[in-house]
Amino acid sequence: MTLQSSETGLEPASLDHLIGELRQMIDQTRETIASTVNSRLTMLYWHLGNRVRKEVLREERAEYGHSIVASVSRQLTLCYGKGFSEKSLRRMMQFGEIFPDEQIVAAVMRQLSWTHFTLLIPIKDAIKRDFYAEMCRVERWNVRTLQKKIDSMLFERTALSKMPDSLIRAEVDTLRNEDRLTPDLVFRDPYFLDFLNLNDRYFEKDLEDAIMRELEQFLLEIGTGFCFLARQKRIIVDNVDFYIDLLLFHRDLNRLIVIELKLGDFKPEHKGQLEFYLRWLDKYERRPSELAPMGLILCTGKSQEQIELLELGQAGIHVAEYLTDLPSKEMLKEKLHKAIEHAQKRLETEKE
Repeated sequence: MTLQSSETGLEPASLDHLIGELRQMIDQTRETIASTVNSRLTMLYWHLGNRVRKEVLREERAEYGHSIVASVSRQLTLCYGKGFSEKSLRRMMQFGEIFPDEQIVAAVMRQLSWTHFTLLIPIKDAIKRDFYAEMCRVERWNVRTLQKKIDSMLFERTALSKMPDSLIRAEVDTLRNEDRLTPDLVFRDPYFLDFLNLNDRYFEKDLEDAIMRELEQFLLEIGTGFCFLARQKRIIVDNVDFYIDLLLFHRDLNRLIVIELKLGDFKPEHKGQLEFYLRWLDKYERRPSELAPMGLILCTGKSQEQIELLELGQAGIHVAEYLTDLPSKEMLKEKLHKAIEHAQKRLETEKE
């Protein structure tokens, strides 16, 4: 039944405002209840998995382990219905095994549901698993987004993945303890721009136009925290006009970010162009509370040796490829693993 303003004596605008406030109160309470229930369930599953696992480990016989899990599953299913199958119990046991620290589980479960954890549990690499858990917590990914990030091999596409394990662990621990994102966590390579639906042949302006049409999708792909500021930002030096392709701001990095779009392969002269823009922004646009601007060059190909010789990282410049057509998962995996191996070998050589 809908109240009419004539029945309440309230003006239509006042009634709408009241209803809006009441709906907001109800929705917020429902969300809080759902979040609380989900957190309690997740913690329950962690405790159940640990308890069953300890019982199984008490006996070293494999047949005993299978027998106890099957028996517990039958009894719990009789008492509580679905949700306690052998498969579910084994997943809870895995949960307790790969997330042994109850305090860490308690911290991340405020943002991660049990379904989030079921996506994380199959990831065998502990550092990679912790990366996804912490990024999911900090950037508040829903289950669908987490699945998409895992499927698109986000970890392997970050600069972080190309570092030694000790440095990766230190970055992930910093993210966990301080909620602080670093450029190595933010920038990726490659970026997937298949949603732009570009033809086989296109110009730089076509690429830029397509990004503006699909700006929301573009911002989702490059990562949480980016805010769009300007397209073709004009800067004037000695009465000469120059134009920055895309200017963004990253809230967590607290920096202006310049994105330059290139149709072909990366060329050494691109560095000079971008450094020029970054220095202008640093002098005329950067606010006192902000850190120095950084740049991202998006291109269709690059020579790793050129990038290493130019020492782009010291200039605050990242170079990444963009793909307008997605390769098969096998091809992508091979490409990314080769890039990681190359970077790690280079680091080992530098140590020597």
